Amino acid sequence: MGRHYLERLFAPTSIAVFGASELPDSVGGRVYRNLLASGFTGPVYAINPKYQAIEDKPCYANLEEVGERADLAVIATPAATVPGLIRACGENNVKAAIVLSAGFGEQEGTGKALEHALLEEARRYRVRILGPNCLGLMRPSIGLNATFSNNVADPGSLALISQSGAICTAILDWASGHQVGFSTMVSVGDTADVGFGDILDYLAMDPETRSILMYIEGVRDARRFMSGLRAAARMKPVIVIKAGRHAEGSRAAMSHTGSLVGSDDVFDAALERAGVVRANTIEQLFAAAQLLSTPHRVRGKRLAIITNAGGPGVMATDRAVEQGIKLAELSETTLQRLDAALPKNWSHNNPVDILGDATPQRYQAAVEACLADDKVDGLLVMLTPQAMTEPTEAAEAVIAAQNPRQKPILACWLGDTQVRKGRETFNNNRIPTFFNPESALEAFGFLSSYHRNQALLLQAPGPLAELDSPDIEGARMIIEGALAEKRTLLTGLETRALLRAFNIPMLPALTVHSPNEALAAAEYVGFPVAMKILSPDITHKSDVGGVRLNINSAQSVRHDYNDMITHVRAQRPEARIEGVSIEKMYGKPHGRELLVGVLDDPVFGPVVSFGAGGTTVEILRDRAVALPPLNDHIARSMIQQTKISKMLGQFRNLPPTNLDELVQVLLRVSEMVCELPQIKEMDINPLTVDEEGAWALDARIVVHYQQPGQSPYDHMAIHPYPSHLLSHWQMADGSDITIRPIRPEDAEMEQEFVRGMSPESKYFRFMETLQELSREMLIRFTQLDYSRELAFIATLKKDTQEIEVGVARYFTNPDGESGEIALAVADEWQNKGIGTRLMSCIIDAAKEKGFHSLQGEVLANNVKMLHLMSKLGFNQQKKLDEPGVVVVTKPL
Repeated sequence: MGRHYLERLFAPTSIAVFGASELPDSVGGRVYRNLLASGFTGPVYAINPKYQAIEDKPCYANLEEVGERADLAVIATPAATVPGLIRACGENNVKAAIVLSAGFGEQEGTGKALEHALLEEARRYRVRILGPNCLGLMRPSIGLNATFSNNVADPGSLALISQSGAICTAILDWASGHQVGFSTMVSVGDTADVGFGDILDYLAMDPETRSILMYIEGVRDARRFMSGLRAAARMKPVIVIKAGRHAEGSRAAMSHTGSLVGSDDVFDAALERAGVVRANTIEQLFAAAQLLSTPHRVRGKRLAIITNAGGPGVMATDRAVEQGIKLAELSETTLQRLDAALPKNWSHNNPVDILGDATPQRYQAAVEACLADDKVDGLLVMLTPQAMTEPTEAAEAVIAAQNPRQKPILACWLGDTQVRKGRETFNNNRIPTFFNPESALEAFGFLSSYHRNQALLLQAPGPLAELDSPDIEGARMIIEGALAEKRTLLTGLETRALLRAFNIPMLPALTVHSPNEALAAAEYVGFPVAMKILSPDITHKSDVGGVRLNINSAQSVRHDYNDMITHVRAQRPEARIEGVSIEKMYGKPHGRELLVGVLDDPVFGPVVSFGAGGTTVEILRDRAVALPPLNDHIARSMIQQTKISKMLGQFRNLPPTNLDELVQVLLRVSEMVCELPQIKEMDINPLTVDEEGAWALDARIVVHYQQPGQSPYDHMAIHPYPSHLLSHWQMADGSDITIRPIRPEDAEMEQEFVRGMSPESKYFRFMETLQELSREMLIRFTQLDYSRELAFIATLKKDTQEIEVGVARYFTNPDGESGEIALAVADEWQNKGIGTRLMSCIIDAAKEKGFHSLQGEVLANNVKMLHLMSKLGFNQQKKLDEPGVVVVTKPL
């Protein structure tokens, strides 16, 4: 795919510093001295018309005077001068700039206008900008310190991305004292141009980076953020600290960065779907990074604890329960192994107390027994220095223990002087070690969360579940009708019609306007009935006496109707009453009241919520939130996160609920969110679920106008799997071919496809010699962000197995208006029209995306491919710097 578009920012060969100065406390002076002192091997040009020389090096009045091209500009001049300097950079082919200056988007009025001017110049000349209002960038491996910080990062494998320069310096200072090194440190500032998504996209493929740490205050572009975050998390662990977890902190963050901060529940849901882990402190950030950078991975939350003292074991157990970590129930085989290796009075349970006189051999035997247990997912080994303890030898015994399944081991050697060498032994063997059991348990919680979130990352649901098709067009017409009447709250009838269009079950109901109509409606739907006030001004009907339940007789209907109307008018005299809904009463004894809702988050767009329902929703606050689209796995994960989930199974005398029906409702709501971007809020409360099914007993839907001209699913942070692009085709020989977008679960099939290609075909496709795809390439090729890349695979059924016979793909270029293509067809299936069919699908999808052109590179001796490209209307031109490569381009 060639060089990354941020290569000149992260790996420049020459740098120009605007605002370089001799003043020791100036920003320009500091960044210039840092660049000279950091060991950067390329030229660094000082630019400031006030000086002829700085630090015994020439200083230039402007970029033209330098006479040499710079890859990167670092700008530390007043905000008003910056747009002109970006123009000068563009005119001199400088394609990346770090703007340290403040006074832009974080300030209203003039600052906003300057930011707009800055971006106009940057877009005109295609200059990518980091900042403004940032600390800068460090790349220790190439001696790049383009910051004005006093701190210097040591080389290492962690990347740090921070929205706050002050947090950067604090983390760098902390890391220096703990021997932690960095591959990259980026302060993003106001993210006017280059944002989290762009930087994550670069670091995902950066070979020097093994883990990514992030400090976030707010997100401007949710789609780009999620796209970059998911791309990076597929390749390497990503750990996030988010400021503004509570309302007061959010307001502070808003004034500090000029960015919106979404609800913290929604942000957590976004991180879960992105496959990343969230930490709350700097210590947790590094603990998670240390643990996730080891090769060990967990498959669940079942932890075994080994200790030589009862007290620390109890402390660890308490913290495990608080963290939701389950203490493993040791198998009979494990208990027998421990009985054979330990004294008679060991604890005979988990935590495994191997007593105060535990020898290194006893530690090793206990560790090996627990690690061999199928019911154990991870192990915490603890030691307190006692009279007969050998801390260093015990650490060596733990390290020597057999661990064939690579289960994670966490060490907690309590104390200081006596255990210091033991801790060093663990560190030297990459076994995470902690000073107290609480920190160790938090770290294991990160491992467990990472495993769960990585499973969520692999989900690629489409916009529509595999259920009966909804009436999308009918639902849209209902919403458009309400908006045409300048109404945003749908009536009861419209709400019921919308739910019915998406096959969400509701009990029969009729709208009435008089006591006699109420009586007739009750007789029609059948007793017992419920009676509910209908008013666009009343959200919570029961608060004003607007709900009557279990009306069992005709004699009661008219009395209850009049009494309810009178009571509501007394409570809310200004409210418009549009009638009363007479509904069939849900009369089963085993129903559980739930809530399913939708809200439009200002940052991440629509989200689906699930939790306990009824009139105490605000008090219980039991809810789980997920970004759509949902599938069965995500829906069930949402349910399991709530407290009410424990009541959905068999509970005392209640039979278990029909969980499949509940999941179907969640999937239907996800469909509504995907297909109806006009939905701003929706509450189904209560949604009652019992052993037979699920029924929406009450609902409320608020809609809003959408900007015209948006593409489908632009309103969502995660683009659904494009299931509408699936097609079938029969070849001339009768072979039935399916062409569809690739999914993550196609990884093994994609690998087999590449292995089966001839050496020549592999070379033509990848322009290098390879046997099979690397792990990174396989992830990149099968786990796609469908909003910016697309791959069609052609498959056929052979016996019961699906076989891949061809693949074509495009990647969106940084300009967002063109794409880069690639195509490969299995050798035995070439010259049968498969390549033509795949490329036609790619061209149609690119047109739908609004691309202006598609471009690719073909080896000059790949005659068949050049012939196909010519047939499809691609222009051909030899690449200037690579004569053996032909660039093919198709205007769209």
